[in-house]
Amino acid sequence: MIDRSPVGKPFLLLLFVPFLFLLLFVLSGCGQDNTPYYESHSTPGVTHDSIVLGSSLALKGHAKFLGTQNLCGALSYLKQVNEEGGVYGRKIRIIAYDDSYDPPQCLLNTQRLIVDDQVFALFCYVGTPTTVKILPFLAEARIPLLGIFTGANALRVPFNKYVINVRASYYQEIEAAVHHLINDLHINKIGVFYQYDAYGFDGLTGTELALQEYGLKPVARSYYIRGTTNVEDSLQRMQEAQAEAVVMIGTYDPCAKFIKRAVARNYNPIYYTVSFVSAGELGRRLHGIRDSIILMSQVVPPPEHPTESGSASEYVTLLKKYYPQDKPTFVGLEGFINAQVLVKGLRAAGKHLTRERFIRGIESVRNFQLWPGVSVSFGPNDHQGLEQVYFTWLQDGQFKLFKNWGQVASAWESKNKNHEQTEAKP
Repeated sequence: MIDRSPVGKPFLLLLFVPFLFLLLFVLSGCGQDNTPYYESHSTPGVTHDSIVLGSSLALKGHAKFLGTQNLCGALSYLKQVNEEGGVYGRKIRIIAYDDSYDPPQCLLNTQRLIVDDQVFALFCYVGTPTTVKILPFLAEARIPLLGIFTGANALRVPFNKYVINVRASYYQEIEAAVHHLINDLHINKIGVFYQYDAYGFDGLTGTELALQEYGLKPVARSYYIRGTTNVEDSLQRMQEAQAEAVVMIGTYDPCAKFIKRAVARNYNPIYYTVSFVSAGELGRRLHGIRDSIILMSQVVPPPEHPTESGSASEYVTLLKKYYPQDKPTFVGLEGFINAQVLVKGLRAAGKHLTRERFIRGIESVRNFQLWPGVSVSFGPNDHQGLEQVYFTWLQDGQFKLFKNWGQVASAWESKNKNHEQTEAKP
């Protein structure tokens, strides 16, 4: 017989279940903070004595210098931190996979880092076409990405809470360069030589926007395919347009070949490249080129500049300690600074490390001084730490810091006069 009375067992159970859930809810809240449930039990990549980060970058192939230097710069700082006890007793370890600057491989590497290796955060990525491909993973996995060797606008707009940029953007680099080309050198015929991918398109757009402020457009747009050095058609188009300055958004090999071929043709505009091109490698490939004016913007100061201290000098010291075979580079210093910001954020996050706490820790960083006059700041709606742009000029095989654009203007005027005199000779 079925008991249908209002005080039967089913009715009592219905009364008891809500009470049980209420009791569990109250007990679970005792002594707890507001950390979400999915983070309150375990955080991937974090143990009592380690923090594991994941990196995908070019360690082989035509862009390997960028990847290896950026990684060694970061590791120079992290090794020192680990020797001093780590962050709250946790040593920082990086699992790094080579993607050879290939977007599909970067996707595979990132999936492996998140799913198989269960890393805490992504760190030390290199390149625009590779990094933009993994953006959808970040929100899905709720995993931070910090320290990216690219100034791509796609990593800044729209705002992404999981992306933490340290360096200034390509738009900022190019805008500053175009300003000087037009106002200081009085050049209006500016062309763009770019890599045919997300990186090159970003630089092309940045140049077009900068020129638009002056009512100008590029006199020529020419490109090459990533991973190749086929620049002949691009050079021909630029020369036919008689561009007086060429903005170069590429990697060091094709940019160097373009300049060498142009010199052989007696075509000598001013060349300007963004920081990604790599000063050391481009300078080495252009050894012996003396008559061309080749400029490059940087987002960090020269590592061995005698008037700099702080991060620059500390980087030189620690690189010599841990990687004595390497020479200081702009690329390495940027990796070093990325590691400093990483550690600052980890310390600000506190002992009970979670990904969300790490992001909040980064957002709490204000006026973290790297060297005299230069500091890093972030905020809840501001995930770019630095705004500075520096300019260097290739002289005697090295890109050297300069601030006086009048010197460049004088060299440009002298070069034009010599060219006119040469053409006037019978």
